[in-house]
Amino acid sequence: MTALLADHLWQSTLVAASVALLTLALRRNRAQVRYRLWLVASAKFLVPFAALVAVGSTIGWRASVPIATPQLAVVANSWDAIGQPFSAPAFTSTTFTSAFASALPILLVAAWLIGCATILLVWAVRWRRVAAAVRAATPIREGRELDALRRLETAAGVTRPIALVASDTSLEPGVFGVWNPALLWPRSIAGHLNDHQVEAILAHEVTHVRRRDNLAAALHMIVQALFWFHPLVWWIGARLVDERERACDAEVVRLGSEPRVYAESILKTCQFYVESPLACVSGVTGSDLKKRIEQIMSNDAGVAMTMSKKLLLAATAALAISLPIAAGALNAPRVRAQSPSPAAKDALGPAFAAVSVKTNSTGDRMFYPVTTERGRFAVKNMSVRTVIIYAYDLPFGRLVGAPDWTRSDRFDIEATADGNAAGEDLRSMVRRLLADRFNMVAHRETREQPIYALVMARSDGTLGPQIRTSACTGKAPPPNGPLEPGRQPQVPCGGAQSRPGSLAGRWLTMDEVADNGWSVIMGRPVRNRTGLDGHFDLDVSWTPDPGTAGPPLFGVGPATFTAVEEQLGLRLVPETGPVEVFVIDRMEKPLPN
Repeated sequence: MTALLADHLWQSTLVAASVALLTLALRRNRAQVRYRLWLVASAKFLVPFAALVAVGSTIGWRASVPIATPQLAVVANSWDAIGQPFSAPAFTSTTFTSAFASALPILLVAAWLIGCATILLVWAVRWRRVAAAVRAATPIREGRELDALRRLETAAGVTRPIALVASDTSLEPGVFGVWNPALLWPRSIAGHLNDHQVEAILAHEVTHVRRRDNLAAALHMIVQALFWFHPLVWWIGARLVDERERACDAEVVRLGSEPRVYAESILKTCQFYVESPLACVSGVTGSDLKKRIEQIMSNDAGVAMTMSKKLLLAATAALAISLPIAAGALNAPRVRAQSPSPAAKDALGPAFAAVSVKTNSTGDRMFYPVTTERGRFAVKNMSVRTVIIYAYDLPFGRLVGAPDWTRSDRFDIEATADGNAAGEDLRSMVRRLLADRFNMVAHRETREQPIYALVMARSDGTLGPQIRTSACTGKAPPPNGPLEPGRQPQVPCGGAQSRPGSLAGRWLTMDEVADNGWSVIMGRPVRNRTGLDGHFDLDVSWTPDPGTAGPPLFGVGPATFTAVEEQLGLRLVPETGPVEVFVIDRMEKPLPN
């Protein structure tokens, strides 16, 4: 979410900067054009480009790009290693720093809520003040003001009559409300303005109603409340008010008000009445009065848009919309690609002829491997997470959303089939078992997640002393069966051994070292960015540090990163990237046999 918010903020900032350049290019044109551009910049804060990218991803071509999963035999001390989540936080060197990093998101959210609530409270108090003045006002049912108002409504094309109410407050004339606006009219204004000046002020307010300026101002106030910490939204708000009032001034003069009379009416209103306390209560005295009076007296409404400038605006709008959609369409194959045959990968096979699922409450922590003889699937004292990972052939750490009990509770499962199912056929039957006995519902999707990039650590491109070109000539089967206490298994060619404080591998490509070796240890996906080809043997060790963040099985800590750099000549760099994950939507504990 932090990454998405950061993307949204810089994208919105970029749009606002582009709008600023456009308004500069259009500074001699009509204020209404610049006003609409600033309104677009404001609306961008409410519409993330990610939504347009999502639209593009739904209309992109449907071609599927296979994602190959390296077939690598991994020997570890416990099957629960592959149940470790990949969303473990990035390494921090001290407990204090880790605690602060964990609390920082909460502190930021709290600060945002306090700021948002404060702004909304201030605005609510001001709104109640204006609303109270409108409620206490007396409706005007006849007189020169009402006659002039109705005449101006007809000239401006306003079909719904505007309520005119007389107030004893010191507030300037202003339009209150969005859907059913009321014009708050100071009762004492008749003693300060003549008929022509009154009509000019009324024309200004009718123009606000016709343009629905209160609605636009209310929408930007939402932007200001949500993004109060971004100074740009307040600057955009000032530009909106400035261009709004200039556009209204030009329209009032166009409707027939004499510029000198109109300018005098504004100055007198400023002399005797206070400005509206809210941007969404459109008055007459807002913006820079000196510049407004100069514009009114010069009768400079701005030049009409030329065809070249219209094309510039059209091209900019088309690019702003089409580029995110195109990005989504171009990335659609990568997002959707899951395997050479996604349906076969996740399909449920036939049910086992006999199934026994029992809770194991012995507390035994002994490692027992999965038994996958022909037509038989059996596990002892194993977590359901491990069974899911086996059934769906998931890379390490790609399982998310599983209930906590799937890791903590242990089960003994014995299942036999009528035939001699093996390989993928047996996996599909285990998938059926999970759906039938655990009511599991799941799906695959691609998410932006923390990952590591495995890169070269040395500028000359040399490797460390503990990695070398492989002496193997091909893959060999890994050792089977449980490990005897104190016995170190021989690492087969094409396999890897992960133990607390060590990683050994034989005849591995660098993709296999990253994706299936370090991914297991680091608790998150690791992408190969070394550019190295060929097969390698490696032996790296470090002092386990179970007190730091990371998968506790392997003791990831400062020594881990140091060992990778000094012994292998490589470096693990934290970043984020798209990761295909297997998401558990629903899962229940099984009923006893």
